[in-house]
Amino acid sequence: MKQFRAFIKKEWFHIFRDRKTVFILFGMPVMQILIFGFALTNEVKNANVAVLDYSKDAKSTELVQQMDASRYFDVYSSLNRSADIDRVLKAGKVKMVMVIPPDFTQSIEAKHKVTIQLIADASDPNLATTLVNYASSIVNDFQKQYFTEKIPLVVTPEVRMLYNPQLKGAFNFVPGVMAMVLMLVSTMMTSIAIVREKELGTMEILLASPLKPLLIIISKTIPYLFLSLINISTILLLSVFVLDLPINGSLFLLVSLSMLFAITCLSLGILISSSTNSQQVAMLISLMGLFLPTIMLSGFMFPIENMPLPMQFISNLVPAKWYFYIVKDVMIKGLGIASIWKEVLVLFGMTMFFLVVSIKKFKLRLS
Repeated sequence: MKQFRAFIKKEWFHIFRDRKTVFILFGMPVMQILIFGFALTNEVKNANVAVLDYSKDAKSTELVQQMDASRYFDVYSSLNRSADIDRVLKAGKVKMVMVIPPDFTQSIEAKHKVTIQLIADASDPNLATTLVNYASSIVNDFQKQYFTEKIPLVVTPEVRMLYNPQLKGAFNFVPGVMAMVLMLVSTMMTSIAIVREKELGTMEILLASPLKPLLIIISKTIPYLFLSLINISTILLLSVFVLDLPINGSLFLLVSLSMLFAITCLSLGILISSSTNSQQVAMLISLMGLFLPTIMLSGFMFPIENMPLPMQFISNLVPAKWYFYIVKDVMIKGLGIASIWKEVLVLFGMTMFFLVVSIKKFKLRLS
């Protein structure tokens, strides 16, 4: 029994001696419950909307104030002309635009009937449908204020879904699937491939070759870069010819930026491999630390605007978020580099940071 207790004590010390193991045991459950608790919700709150009020009278102002006062919407801006609608929606500044006609009050008082327009960004069909339903509910509440038996007022919302009028789910999940596939192939497989050399003891043999360490690492990543290109091509072909998903923007720009994201994932895989000596740890970090945040915090499944501010800040550290925005803007909205240069700079900056840190750590570990 004394020897048995000694073995238990030894294993206990062995667990707490490895900081990575301690983090996986205690840190991961905390991270997952926070992510699932705050991000896993389909409720929409504080969504930015714009208003194009041609009437600008007391009743139209009251309707706008009711929209802004609800917990579902924040009136982000007031537009002056119809040409601004497409601009603010493509820029991603707002998710919906409400258009109030010029004869709003006159139609209410004289005809007892008026139509307002709700124009939503349907590149995320679930979010667009939810916002339109919320807005329609607010319009119905406004209608009830002036509805009487003598004056049967009818306010009808006219709905337009831009970029995805048929509300196909593929418009949202294809960019998310591209991000997940590239993250798994490029990050996890690269980190495991390099760590495997360490576990087998062949890394020292490779370093004894005439090639420089940097070239050795690059040679390990090149095959996965080509695999990423094949995966991108496969997903795009299936999207266009099977799912009827159009590529409204530049195909060359879309593929080029997809390769940039693949390189970002490869550099992240190198960083993970330079920090671990076990394939199991590298796989756990790739799956638990990257795969789930890619699903939860990239805007793929749940709107980032619904999350608390700390979670929104953390989402900025997830590379897949920026790539998800790039694919939606280029592929679905047909935008060019002038509209997505910020996202491109973020991915490029992440790539350079991961490469510099991983190369530095790699040299230190093998010196």
